[in-house]
Amino acid sequence: QVQLVESGGGSVQAGGSLRLPCAYSAGTYSTHCMAWFRQAPGKEREAVITILPRGGVTHYADSVAGRFTISQDNAKNTLYLEMNSLKAEDTAMYYCAARLRIGIDGDWCREERPYNYWGQGTQVTVTS
Repeated sequence: QVQLVESGGGSVQAGGSLRLPCAYSAGTYSTHCMAWFRQAPGKEREAVITILPRGGVTHYADSVAGRFTISQDNAKNTLYLEMNSLKAEDTAMYYCAARLRIGIDGDWCREERPYNYWGQGTQVTVTS
């Protein structure tokens, strides 16, 4: 059973930076697709970044390209979402998610298949 725990959310001024850790069960990073999603009030959930097992970004939301990146600490079993140049429209609940990658061909860890492991979420509020 995969467990994911996000933290690091809070309030930050526009233009600032924030790093969100996602602690995951041992072994998840090497065997599962992983992703960060976000959902703002009144909006649909969107995939922010998706990665292959052991890394390799396969998707960036257009709205965050060039501002958000992913890093990982194997010793701490933690995936980080590094957010820079934050904007008011980045305000949302951020979720870490995982799912098994089914085969190699045709599954790029995007939303071809639903993500079925989710953290509880962490709120990010960007003030202008």
